[in-house]
Amino acid sequence: MVLLAGCQEVPPPPREFDGAAALRYVETQLGFGPRVPGSAGHARMAVWLDSLLRTRTDSVIVQRWIHVTRSGDSLPMVNLLARFNPSVTTRLLFLAHWDTRPVSDGYGTRDSTVPVPGANDGGSGVAILLGMADALRKAPPGVGVDLLFVDGEDYGSFDAGQDQDVLIGSRYYAAHLPAGELPRYAVLFDMVGDRDLHILREGSSVTGAPDVVEMVWALAKRIGYEDIFAALDTGSITDDHIPLQQVGIRAIDIIDLDYGPTNSWHHTPDDTIDKLSSASLQAVGDVAMALVREARR
Repeated sequence: MVLLAGCQEVPPPPREFDGAAALRYVETQLGFGPRVPGSAGHARMAVWLDSLLRTRTDSVIVQRWIHVTRSGDSLPMVNLLARFNPSVTTRLLFLAHWDTRPVSDGYGTRDSTVPVPGANDGGSGVAILLGMADALRKAPPGVGVDLLFVDGEDYGSFDAGQDQDVLIGSRYYAAHLPAGELPRYAVLFDMVGDRDLHILREGSSVTGAPDVVEMVWALAKRIGYEDIFAALDTGSITDDHIPLQQVGIRAIDIIDLDYGPTNSWHHTPDDTIDKLSSASLQAVGDVAMALVREARR
């Protein structure tokens, strides 16, 4: 399947994503407080996302369920799937997690008793999807586009054998796919707002959907973001693209795995908005919108 034809021969698409507005979306999310499943901030943000998406997209599918954790707690979970051209069979899927981690247990943490603010880890990916929704509302896409906000990515332990409380929303979505054909491909945005943004080719993306990786990186180079989308491979990570790959969706992860000096801001109280930039969000948003605009039915 040819996903992007003649990418070296056509001019770059117009810049229609608004990086400054995307940064404001991060600020709004932080205003809800931690978005930990079961918390007041989580409930407030779910209502905000739902209402916002209904004014910008053609339809919204809400998935609600109760997840029982390894320790026996019952958590209210919400996935939101916002759709453009829902009747079109040729579809692209873009996703991000909207929850935040309940404990600051990262390598560089200064206070493990507080939750992670989630400006970058959660907030930035959501901001990309919302910025896309704004742009697509102004100029609807020629293909079907799905924007998926998954819950519970970051709740529990990522350790093997104890990982039933992470990737909760993407696992649920993979087990309850909407009717119709699978998307042509899926792109996950996670931790994409870092001021010093460098996105390498994540290992499971390269092995699971190599042509999608090549398409995205070639397009990023053509529109001037070669320094951000570095043509280098990195190791595989556990993230929301994995459950999608397991049900046959060719999903890739766009993620900067180096957040702060020696990754010292990841899963810590230092994951705050001052570490982000509108320019980084602009770059990722431009690539995302170019994927939509250059897709063909």
